[in-house]
Amino acid sequence: MHRFTCRVYYEDTDLAGIVYYANYLRFIERARSEWVRELGIDQVALKAEQGVVFAVRRVEADYLAPARFDDLLEVLTGIESRSAARLVLRQEVLRDGTRLFCALVTLVVLGPDGAPRRLPAAFRRNPD
Repeated sequence: MHRFTCRVYYEDTDLAGIVYYANYLRFIERARSEWVRELGIDQVALKAEQGVVFAVRRVEADYLAPARFDDLLEVLTGIESRSAARLVLRQEVLRDGTRLFCALVTLVVLGPDGAPRRLPAAFRRNPD
């Protein structure tokens, strides 16, 4: 399970002083990017050399408790399932071990023409 930490800034909150719901998607996106980087996969090179990019196909999200300004959050990312052309990740946002948000994120790979492609070999090799 990959771990990524981030702090809640004033700009992340709404009028009620809690994290605006859409910003959880930003937090988990950053965590996914760092997870891919730590797997040794260079997304810029992948696009330049193979012409492929990742796209979010589906997000199923549950908002369980609010985060607030200055909270230190931990985002956990792990593989839920994988096929030749699809990767489903489980991501959770925690504060001091308390789960605030969880999501299942389905990623697909698209070629330069926008058509689906197989997952790059680097993703099929890496277990988690």
